[in-house]
Amino acid sequence: MSEPSLTHVRADGTAHMVDVSAKAVTPRTASAAGRVLLSAEAVSALRSGNVPKGDALAVARLAGIQGAKRTPELIPLAHPIGIHGIEVDLEVADDGVDVRAQVRTADRTGIEMEALTAVTVASLALIDMVKAVDRHARITDVRVTAKAGGRSGDWAEDPSAEERDR
Repeated sequence: MSEPSLTHVRADGTAHMVDVSAKAVTPRTASAAGRVLLSAEAVSALRSGNVPKGDALAVARLAGIQGAKRTPELIPLAHPIGIHGIEVDLEVADDGVDVRAQVRTADRTGIEMEALTAVTVASLALIDMVKAVDRHARITDVRVTAKAGGRSGDWAEDPSAEERDR
């Protein structure tokens, strides 16, 4: 039995974009999550709406949506695929902000990278918005939490894993 090969690496070791043109178009969904850890002062500013730059959560949400749409420009081997729906949600917690994204398509390849990019770009935008209040904000725990569709089938993170990680 031969060892499995990496799909994005040719026999000579060079990277290439996988040809997905023969794959069937199927509905696919991916969800991702992450956290932005913040000071108590930054959390208070978010909750009271007193962030000096304005509505940080709205800006971060829009940045996440835009980030998902720009994924193939940022990730060299990501396929440009049609995005049919994006939800980005930010929830202020006592120690920061929980960021979640769900992205949907009907295409030939998965949409996990778009969900991860949405969470990451939303998190970066949030940090940009609160940096005057908290210079030590940091992004943590970015991960795919679920996927549906495609050849490999459906998968979801154990819901208790997130609670354990907190």
